[in-house]
Parts: sequence; C-alpha cells; structure tokens
Amino acid sequence: MNVFYLTGPTGAGKTALGIEFALKIGAEIISMDSMAVYRGMEIGTAVPTAEERARVPHHLVGFRDPACEYSLADYLRDARAVAGEVLGRGKRVLYVGGTPLYLKALLRGLFEGPPADAAFREEMFHRAVEQPPGWLHERLCEVDRRTADRLHPNDTRRIIRALEVYRTTGTPISVLQRQFDRPVPREDCRVYVLDRPREILYDRINGRVGAMLEAGLLEEARALWERLRDIPNATAAQAVGYRELFGYFEAQETLLKATPRETTARDDAPREETLSETLEAIRRHSRQFAKRQGTWFRSLSECRFVSPSELETVIRGPWRAVGGSPPRIVRPRVHGGRLNAEDQ
Repeated sequence: MNVFYLTGPTGAGKTALGIEFALKIGAEIISMDSMAVYRGMEIGTAVPTAEERARVPHHLVGFRDPACEYSLADYLRDARAVAGEVLGRGKRVLYVGGTPLYLKALLRGLFEGPPADAAFREEMFHRAVEQPPGWLHERLCEVDRRTADRLHPNDTRRIIRALEVYRTTGTPISVLQRQFDRPVPREDCRVYVLDRPREILYDRINGRVGAMLEAGLLEEARALWERLRDIPNATAAQAVGYRELFGYFEAQETLLKATPRETTARDDAPREETLSETLEAIRRHSRQFAKRQGTWFRSLSECRFVSPSELETVIRGPWRAVGGSPPRIVRPRVHGGRLNAEDQ
C-alpha cells in the first residue's frame, strides 16, 4: 500500500500528524488544500512552516498566483503527475488537507463538464452583487434542487458553475455527476479522517484565529486585498479569513472617505466595524466550515474516521518497505459513516 490520505476539518491538527506519518512511512506530502496552492496566503491557510517542509517534502503549496484561477481539473492533473513522480522514486505518497472536493476527485475521478463561459460567469457575478442576498442560490433551486441543497448560499463560484452547466447542457449538474457518487474499489490506498470532539475542535479553531493574528494575518490579508481588489470574484478572495478581512478593509476605507456630516446625517452611513467583530466572524465561519467538511467526509464510504490517538497508533505501527500495509485500528465505529468492523 503506497498511497495514503490524511484529511479532516480545519483546525483538526492534520499538518503536525501528517509530518510524523510521512516520516514514519517514508512518504512525501501532496497538499490537498484548495487555498494553500496560492502564494501570499501562508498564514491564513496555515501552510506548513519552512522548518516543517524541511523535514518532509511538500508539493502543491504556494505555487500559484492568487489572481489566477486554479480549477479542480488543474489540481487533479498536477496531483497525479506529482504522485507518479514520487512513486517513481520509490517513495510513498501521503495526501494531507481538508478540501473534500479534492479528496473525492482523487478517489473517484472528476466530471469536467462543458468548458467555462467567461461572459456568463461575469454576468452572474455582477447580478449576484446587485440582487438581494441568496438570489443566485434561489436561481439554482429552480433548476437543480439537489445541488442547491448541497451548496452553501454564499458559495458563489460553485453555484455559478452549476447554473453554467445547466445553461449549456440543459441537464442539472447533479444528474451528470452521479457516476462519481459511487466509490471506486481501491486496494492501494487508505483514507484517514482526523476526528475530534466538536467542543475540542471549536476551541482549537477559536484559538488558531488569535494565533494567526499574532503571526501577521492582518498584514498578509491587506497585501492580498490590495492585490485582488479589482478581481473580487477571484477564488483566493473567497477563502475564510480573507473574505471577512477584505470586508473590514473596505468598510474602513469607506469610513475614511466619508465626511463627518455624512456619517451623522444618513441612516445608512458607514459604521465602524471593529477588528474584534471581524475576528469573531472568522471564528464563526471557520466553525461552520468545519461542520460542512465533516458532513462531506461522512458521505464518502472510503473514509475511516480516527481520533488523534488512534492515528498515532497507526503511525507507531510496524511499517515495512514500500508496499507494506498499515496496522489495523482496534476500535470499530459503526455509525455516521465511520469505521465498520470489516474495515479494521
């Protein structure tokens, strides 16, 4: 067994355990994080530090311009190419990251669909800005309820893609993707989902936001905002943490431009949003994102949910040369998409 996956919700501790796992099994790490691919977002996406990357080679981290798009198909192509090169050197591959769509595409393949329609996407994005909140999501509900139920109303990019596919093909994307909903039998990989009690996970998320601020998140986000302010629909601008701070920067700029008379005479005058309010929004949205990630992982039958201590048992197990199998996990789980006894 030469290919492994370590995934889980944001804040679960994948990076540190992934490095120990890779060192034990003789693997190189391929990132499975859709935002960590972009340069200049190291703090907010919690990419491994230079010291951590010196211990284990990491691939597909910080190599794309945030102003440029990087599709799921792009990632799948690059990840497969890197994996082939790593395996060709006699090393194992360990994918580490929390992007469910990346994981599903690696395991089951990818529905690529019709080519992008840049004009349609631009039109939908601008109409979404002009219309009341939720307008795009309502349009998707009318043509593809299954996809609409799966996507968050604020997931503008994926909602527009679903509308684009329906407009081009006349068929809901949920129908076209069904062939990729079934697991593909694989004996050459294992998927571990790092699982923590919700209270502990949320405490870790809350603490991590403060740590990121101390590490320079505000300055990093401002630099990215200046870079992307003319490209508001850039994928990188939608990342949790950055989009909230972008809104904060914009509000501060508007407030500075307003005259004192305007700020007192108008009911809709810009209100000064405090940094603490913005950070609390980041914490809240991060917790919500972690919950959605968990739902995604539980929908994939390939996933084996493990606590940190269970994963450490796996890491400490007797590993042989490339081609060996991992030790079994001794505690079965039988509910919520977790481990069944036959998976042990």
